[in-house]
Amino acid sequence: MENNGYIIFSGLSNPQLAESVCSYLNQPLGNAKVKRFSDGEVQIEIDDNVRAKDVFVMQSTCSPVNDHLVELLMMIDAFKRSSARRITAVIPYFGYARQDKKVAPRVPISAKLVADLLTRAGANRVITMDLHAGQIQGFFDIPVDNLFAAPVLINHMRRQFSDDLVIVSPDAGGVERARAFAKRLNAGLAIIDKRRSAPNQSKAMAVIGNVEGKKAIILDDMADTAGTLTEAANAITANGAKEVHACCTHAVLSGPAIDRINESSLKSMVVTDTIPLSGKPKTCDKITVLSIAELFGEAIYRSHTGDSVTSLFV
Repeated sequence: MENNGYIIFSGLSNPQLAESVCSYLNQPLGNAKVKRFSDGEVQIEIDDNVRAKDVFVMQSTCSPVNDHLVELLMMIDAFKRSSARRITAVIPYFGYARQDKKVAPRVPISAKLVADLLTRAGANRVITMDLHAGQIQGFFDIPVDNLFAAPVLINHMRRQFSDDLVIVSPDAGGVERARAFAKRLNAGLAIIDKRRSAPNQSKAMAVIGNVEGKKAIILDDMADTAGTLTEAANAITANGAKEVHACCTHAVLSGPAIDRINESSLKSMVVTDTIPLSGKPKTCDKITVLSIAELFGEAIYRSHTGDSVTSLFV
């Protein structure tokens, strides 16, 4: 694939993924410097000419979330002031997505605020993956392509698992996702009845569905502190499952997550590289990372050429 007037840049959150995307597209990564002043202020310098070009800037708003978000906003502003023809924010992991509604009096809807900031900064389009809440697409006044990691994850499951498979949703909100996976894998479906007492604190109460003697895969869009995953794994094991595995798109893995996974009954865990694991202070042999670089590469190329990206959503 040749560069016909488009160029890809990356912030500091996940340069490895950006390089993999550029390798798939057979073009170099754009030259941009992201530096800090002594007081912590972000400084952006774009070294390539972007005038009249289709610019894609890749940046996951993962930890440190606010730093990476400001980097993205400032890069978008720099491209706008450099007369880029179109600016697409490629955000593999969209931070603040869990704050998508008012759950208490006098709280912000932070996902909407981030959408407004990106639009105001100058983004003309957003490409992201597995939004925590699909309705966040409606928070934007610009087009949003919400890709799914399902093709990559399902191909891996087909290679690794065969019979006696059951897909488990860790809460009621994830049932639709789990049902879609179960249908394509010809597997059973189960649900965890979970009650959350506070943010990052959950309690798995019961398993709805038959998991006895089966290989269970807990499916979620993200794993943060891994409390939900490990409690769900314990509940499934207590209900007679032969093996328990986990599968999620976004490996946030903050706080005690790695320790919890290591100490849990989970036999394995599959994640994607929307968030880099290289910066984590601890490692876990149970975790396998799958790349979604080809999906994003195809989305970027088709967005630039005007081809349909519908096939990437299934």
